[in-house]
Amino acid sequence: MIRVALPILVLVALAGCSRFQQGTGADPSLAPGAAVADAADQSPEALYAAGMQELRANRFQRAVDLFDAVEREHPYSTWATNAKLMAAYADYTRNRYTEAIGALDRFIQLHPAHRDVAYAYYLRALSQYEQINDAQRDQQQTITAMTALQDVVNRFPDTAYARDARLKMDLARDHLAGREMHVGRFYQRQGLQSAAIGRFRRVVDEYQTTNHVPEALHRLTEIYISLGLTDEARRTASVLGFNYPGSPWYQDSYALLVEGAQPAPQDRPGFVRRSINWLF
Repeated sequence: MIRVALPILVLVALAGCSRFQQGTGADPSLAPGAAVADAADQSPEALYAAGMQELRANRFQRAVDLFDAVEREHPYSTWATNAKLMAAYADYTRNRYTEAIGALDRFIQLHPAHRDVAYAYYLRALSQYEQINDAQRDQQQTITAMTALQDVVNRFPDTAYARDARLKMDLARDHLAGREMHVGRFYQRQGLQSAAIGRFRRVVDEYQTTNHVPEALHRLTEIYISLGLTDEARRTASVLGFNYPGSPWYQDSYALLVEGAQPAPQDRPGFVRRSINWLF
């Protein structure tokens, strides 16, 4: 799984932390693998530097423990503020999304004007986004993720975080449209044509930018033909042809309406011939 980079301002702080550790301030007892039982005796800089060492070494639980120690032992230091964010990042990196979201919620609530608060919102949205289920399951998590991504776009519209959030929102919309298509095809197979029409119409009306729209229009054409609504089928196929003239779904719809026309080759999932055989 691809992980997001740390914000630039945090990286600058980490570079300074590394220089501190290489100097005379860090306690060697906090070298990688050492215990944190004596954290009360350590400076916030030393604890933070040790936490970063553990994070770079992919020892995420120990990194979280050290960042938590910064907060616990030095709650009013500037290092404690960054430690909150880094602990959340460590939890996100090890797929502990619930813990990451909780930590990020606290960070945002306590530090709404922090220089890296945009990153906190973005990381919280990613923690929601990466929990999206496959398209055949309930999509409440997708809706939650989209809400969090939209929050990033609304609050920080001119940032790189907002640009990436917009891309992920497009993918999430495609995911939701895929769910509607899955349910619609099920209803169509069961002969529940009215319910299927509702699902396919929703894809066409509410998810117009997704790649599921051509198939949705074709499925509507199929259903209208099966119901004897030839004029409605022709209108729907015309919309499909006008907007997606090179789509194999339009070729399939055209074949349903024009005698002698050939459907698209049978080389893709969900090919229309299976539906035609079912319909007729």
